[in-house]
Amino acid sequence: MGTTTITTTKHILNRHKQSVPKGCLAVKVGEASGEQQRFVVPVTWFNHPLFMQLLKEAEDEYGFEQKGTITIPCNVHTFCTVISRIGHNNRDQHVGCFRVWAV
Repeated sequence: MGTTTITTTKHILNRHKQSVPKGCLAVKVGEASGEQQRFVVPVTWFNHPLFMQLLKEAEDEYGFEQKGTITIPCNVHTFCTVISRIGHNNRDQHVGCFRVWAV
């Protein structure tokens, strides 16, 4: 996950605030008591064991009753570490993850 890729993608999405590229989904990341940030991730990552663990934590915290964007209750640094590992394993499928803005 290179800085240039993150910056370029962030610039593109900031021009279209609500745009989510085809094949991706937006998620909010952060603990309920702190700042949350919006990320856009490839839908293929939802089947990755590491991402599935994050989704399990969201289910444990919020149940299945979440409205709107899925919220993942972990700190942003931890999330970035996880997606970095996922992105490294799936280099050929998608570019990586990128933060769009704080929620």
